[in-house]
Amino acid sequence: MFFASDNSGPVHPEILAALTEVNQGYAMAYGADAQMQAVREKIRQIFETPEAAVYLVATGTAANSLALATLSQPWQTIFCSPVAHIHEDECNAPEFYSGGTKLTLVPGGDRMTPEALRASITGEETRGVHGPQRGPVSITQVTERGGVYSIAELQALCAVAGEYGLPVHLDGARFANALVALNASPAEMTWKAGVDAVSFGGTKNGCMGVEAVIFFDPKHAWEFELRRKRGAHLFSKHRYLSAQMDAYLTGDLWLRSARRANDNCARLVEGLRAAGATFLHEPQANIVFASFPRATHRRLMGAGASYHLWGAELEGEDESEMLACRMVCDWSIGTDQIDRFLSLL
Repeated sequence: MFFASDNSGPVHPEILAALTEVNQGYAMAYGADAQMQAVREKIRQIFETPEAAVYLVATGTAANSLALATLSQPWQTIFCSPVAHIHEDECNAPEFYSGGTKLTLVPGGDRMTPEALRASITGEETRGVHGPQRGPVSITQVTERGGVYSIAELQALCAVAGEYGLPVHLDGARFANALVALNASPAEMTWKAGVDAVSFGGTKNGCMGVEAVIFFDPKHAWEFELRRKRGAHLFSKHRYLSAQMDAYLTGDLWLRSARRANDNCARLVEGLRAAGATFLHEPQANIVFASFPRATHRRLMGAGASYHLWGAELEGEDESEMLACRMVCDWSIGTDQIDRFLSLL
């Protein structure tokens, strides 16, 4: 009954098999391996972008930070949600790797609105040389609260950014989960909507540790390569990143894994609703924010369930007090785990 994080699940057997297979003999280093060429071509085909620049790093923080650094200047500001991963969970890495670019938080919840984004953008570049200049817009898909922007919502945000000539970055740590939730194509959810660069996640969806950075305009390629090297994120034994991403994209493993995670979450949500739980945010992919009584949390955790309380403490005298929690389903959770969890509610 492990719902703490999709970072905590096992590596998919097909990924492990690919790592074992690639661990034979010798291969060129630093991304010159044959597997990386296959990855590049697969991603270009999947995204319908034959000229896209494609690179691999080992972590989502590296993907986001290096991509945003490439799209910005140190005197600019990046526009993002107040709960964006780049703001709350990356220890100022985007600011560090960009050489000082700041973040401007667009008021609202986990999903930015065009109106709020426009107001935030127009609020900058108002002090000439004394203030920050306008920089990239960063959108998280799936959001940190489990929401999914529709294609129309993405288009609207990108249109606002386009009015000011600003590039758009998509933090796609859970890209596949959002894609299957929307039943859209990768192109529709990115460059066709107006996105310029994507952090394409693999780690949360069955990989050991690999993320792709995709620039739809290859003019950014050389700068990203330099930033990746200078930032100490260019792997010498790169084939072990390439092999993971190659297997991830083979036979639609990335989509199969995401569908399973989303289906697991839907099963969990259905049972929670039936048991009378309330939801802080409407679940749309593989993340749930729900509330139920302290006594129920005690019973679940006492039976071995693992998940995170959200702004609440398990200790307390009122057993009927509603406590919020965050639960995440990954590809590997079995229905037996979910059903056992639900039976304890």
